[in-house]
Amino acid sequence: MEFFKIRRDIPFMRHALILNAISIATFLAAVFFLTTRGLHLSVEFTGGTLIEVSYAQPADLEAVRGSIAKLGYTDVQVQNFGTSRDVLIRMPAVKGVSSGQQSEQVLAALQAQDSSATLRRSEFVGPQVGDELALDGLMALAFVVGGIMIYLAFRFEWKFAVAAIIANLHDVMIILGFFAFFQWEFSLPVLAAVLAVLGYSVNESVVIFDRIRENFRRLRKLNTVEIIDNAITSTISRTIITHGSTQIMVLSMLLFGGPTLHYFSLALTIGICFGIYSSVFVAAAIAMWLGVKREDLVKPGSSGKRDVDPGDPNAGAVV
Repeated sequence: MEFFKIRRDIPFMRHALILNAISIATFLAAVFFLTTRGLHLSVEFTGGTLIEVSYAQPADLEAVRGSIAKLGYTDVQVQNFGTSRDVLIRMPAVKGVSSGQQSEQVLAALQAQDSSATLRRSEFVGPQVGDELALDGLMALAFVVGGIMIYLAFRFEWKFAVAAIIANLHDVMIILGFFAFFQWEFSLPVLAAVLAVLGYSVNESVVIFDRIRENFRRLRKLNTVEIIDNAITSTISRTIITHGSTQIMVLSMLLFGGPTLHYFSLALTIGICFGIYSSVFVAAAIAMWLGVKREDLVKPGSSGKRDVDPGDPNAGAVV
């Protein structure tokens, strides 16, 4: 399905060098902020106290957050757990204050606000668990990256695999750079969003790579740069429909999902925007600079299609 069709190819690769120079500068800035500021890790990674409180009626999460904030605690996660009457509170560890003392302070503040508040459980998540979760997250990221490389190498060509991974890691580093610069809380949902962006971004790269391979088979009079420009131009309508609809959903979570989904949807928003950019200007450009050519993707004698003009409305017809 297409909302519109561009008849004339847009020369994207003409500006590839400048845009990739900007990408390198942005990437280095993200690395700098990650090195100097680091990530503001959540309770799942650093350790802290988990408190589950039950109410007689649906809980007012904003009121709960306000009561805890008056105690001087910051970076506290408050969300419903199971039902609207059950609230799960994650609190970071505070030096000199035990987990039990935190639980007593919080429960007293909540009961002063609503006498029906009762403590269902309180437990301490130690740094040992946090380290294990961080290691598991890094392993998940490594498996995703490795799987993508293997898939693209078999599905297309190793040059495309290298280009896609560089572009996808560029997206991940940009997201982490934003979180390091603004010191937004990096939690397990944010890690899930980063992994989702990896898969989402590679999907856009695969669509463009597949069109490049198709163009090499049927547009035999065009050179590599023209082939890539035609592939990107011909997929613009699909890109707008796909990413536009996805971004609307993510923005709805960002605007109306509350604090629980805020950083998750924020990471997805950044990842989607940079994923489009990297698929067009980073992945395709790197594949071009690596020297991808018709012989890499089309076996001799395998194509039975005639030379066609990209402006011909019957260009995709098979002879």
